[in-house]
Amino acid sequence: MNIMGMIGGVLKYLGYGAGGLASVALVLLVALQDKLVYVPVIPGQPREYPYTPDRLGLEYEDVWLRAADGVKLHGWFIRATPRLRSEAAVTGPTVLFFQENAGNIAHRLENVVMMIRHLRCNMFLLSYRGYGASEGSPTERGLVMDAQAALDYLLNREDIDPDRIIAFGRSLGGAVATQLARKNPGELRAVILENTFTSILDMAGILMPALGYVIGGNGYKPLNFLVRNQWRTLEAIRELKEPILFLSGLKDEMIPPAMMKKLYRAATNAQDRVYVEFPTGMHMDTWLRGRESYWQALQDFLGVQGDTRTRTLESQNLRK
Repeated sequence: MNIMGMIGGVLKYLGYGAGGLASVALVLLVALQDKLVYVPVIPGQPREYPYTPDRLGLEYEDVWLRAADGVKLHGWFIRATPRLRSEAAVTGPTVLFFQENAGNIAHRLENVVMMIRHLRCNMFLLSYRGYGASEGSPTERGLVMDAQAALDYLLNREDIDPDRIIAFGRSLGGAVATQLARKNPGELRAVILENTFTSILDMAGILMPALGYVIGGNGYKPLNFLVRNQWRTLEAIRELKEPILFLSGLKDEMIPPAMMKKLYRAATNAQDRVYVEFPTGMHMDTWLRGRESYWQALQDFLGVQGDTRTRTLESQNLRK
């Protein structure tokens, strides 16, 4: 066999290998995509809540809702601390908190304590369907219905200001918050997004580069139809008119920070948009690594002042 024939044979073999790897990656994506996007149970931990808000001294209510398709949902409505109730619970903001894709709302309680301290706000934490005590199984369509049920619930409470409801979403929660705002123009005071992706289609190409040629959010890609949970945040954010705060951890190891900048640049219809970077922030801990500058960004955006008197529990106390 001459040298050109040998080279051709090797290239043909490598082509088959690359095609095989891409095919395997595609099969895995289609078969396991729900498990890749939604992780209600952190490996090694139970699905149940490891603790409830009263463990941290928070006043809360168990709330049960029905989504439009009948799925029973659970959430916690947490007031500003009793000491602040008269001045903050009714007139202050209420944050509708949408969590990341893994674990349950109990795993966010330390973050919630800090939010209440710094923003003097009430909070509503929603367990997506299939998460925590909520019934059902998570899907994109389902989570959008869950978010709508939570907003409708807050809009009908008489002990909060319905004109000061803020949707906060981190990672997957940012996609949920964006879709909720798109479907409810004028109902939210503002939207806050932290370390959020442009779409799951774009993330598929990042997590499995071999699929980037056939799956993606930029332009037509032939196999996009195989992705059930697309979460096209970039498209939705172009329709938002509410003020939007973008919080980006530049050390995010899961979602490229460039996606947050891309979302910010696309939000040209927003009444106001603010982009804040945190050089050491990673995907889950930007709110910790940002320290006071993180909370100052939220206070400035929402026009509130924190309560420095409110005592917060350190992370080790959560394990006692």
